[in-house]
Amino acid sequence: MKEIDENNKSFEEIKHINENGIEFWYGRELQKVLNYSEWRKFEGVIKKTEMSCQNSGIDSSDHFVGIDKMVQIGSGATRKQQDYILTRYACYLVAQNGDSRKKVIALT
Repeated sequence: MKEIDENNKSFEEIKHINENGIEFWYGRELQKVLNYSEWRKFEGVIKKTEMSCQNSGIDSSDHFVGIDKMVQIGSGATRKQQDYILTRYACYLVAQNGDSRKKVIALT
């Protein structure tokens, strides 16, 4: 995940740290770094990865947390938008399960 997206943001640049000092990433930001143009396709990868994590005996809820965020839309109003909070491990799994035809994923 060393490649950069069209906005010149790398994987490490989209990292967030919560009030407890724990690092995390938002799915919609990772989507851009991994060059997915459609959320619905990227969300499918997240869901597939979450299931494979669970099936391997790892509690996926420790790594994949679905959230709703309020985002501003063009008119200045806000609306609810689905997203995920992901651990570094979850991001790794998502990249491994992503579309290998994408250069950024093939290089991971």
